[in-house]
Amino acid sequence: MLTQDYYRELLQQFPPRTIKSDEELEIMQERVNSLLDKSELMADEQDYLDLLGTLIYQYEQAQNLIPDIYGVELLRVLIEERGLKQKDLVPVFNTESIVSDVLNGKRELNKKHIQKLADFFNLSPAVFFPRFN
Repeated sequence: MLTQDYYRELLQQFPPRTIKSDEELEIMQERVNSLLDKSELMADEQDYLDLLGTLIYQYEQAQNLIPDIYGVELLRVLIEERGLKQKDLVPVFNTESIVSDVLNGKRELNKKHIQKLADFFNLSPAVFFPRFN
């Protein structure tokens, strides 16, 4: 039977906190693994697991900061990291020759390209605007 008391017990056994080090990450991951080793989780355990998973995700995201690059340079990195080919970006640029021109610096990204790239890569459009010093 599921009760608030059981959820509180889980919280008291291993109080979830923001992760601040790899050591804390490892300890929390061990707790997650112990829950995942169970054949079936009760609803309270699933909620608790979701909370721990969120904390782990937040820590990992903070560790994998987006490099300080923007515009076409970032586009090149995204293409490489995701194993894409120029033809994969035709829906964004309409033709493969425009993709090639942008990547080779013969053509600049316009607002329409930037919005489509942001949607395609699920990023803020701001990362594709050139930086001004």
